[in-house]
Amino acid sequence: MSVRMMGITVAVGLAAVAVGITARGEEDDAAREADGRVLFDFEADDAAEQWVTVNDGVMGGVSQGRFRVTDEATLEFFGKLSLKNNGGFASVRSRPAELKLKDGDALSVRVRGDGRTYYINVHVPTLRMAFSYRKPVETVEGEWREVSIPLSELVPTSFGRPVERLGPVDPERINAVGFLLADKRAGPFKLDVDWIKAVRAEAE
Repeated sequence: MSVRMMGITVAVGLAAVAVGITARGEEDDAAREADGRVLFDFEADDAAEQWVTVNDGVMGGVSQGRFRVTDEATLEFFGKLSLKNNGGFASVRSRPAELKLKDGDALSVRVRGDGRTYYINVHVPTLRMAFSYRKPVETVEGEWREVSIPLSELVPTSFGRPVERLGPVDPERINAVGFLLADKRAGPFKLDVDWIKAVRAEAE
């Protein structure tokens, strides 16, 4: 075989390999998309910098809510709820960022709780006080659960009370996600979060 023919053969072979790699990459991307788009996980060294706590101290309460990123790359939200001084909530949320959510999306979360009922909150830019869209998330003590919540099912609230005459959240305006505990039960709590994803909501 001539050098020129060998060059053509090698080039064709490399092109075939490249096509194969591209095809596999597209298949991997499609598989990841089908499984959901990760909004938050906790593997990066700076993962904790994306999160902040907001507790009832902003209203005179004394509940203690903290978080840390564990060695297992999960977010651990923990503390002690207090009902003193008309308090009774603790929360953790992501810092504002562009999340690129859209109509028909749902939030999928993998959490391990303590048997208490938490809320998943989403936040939008607003002048309303203590405002978020939320829905309760039941936990089973010590058990990992995956929960999917269509964005259309989130309820607008201010100071924990439903806000009338407001429609579903506009997904494109959502810029933060978080968890809140406000079950009127004083005492310690802990919620572990493995990841938060955006998935397509299942059709009814």
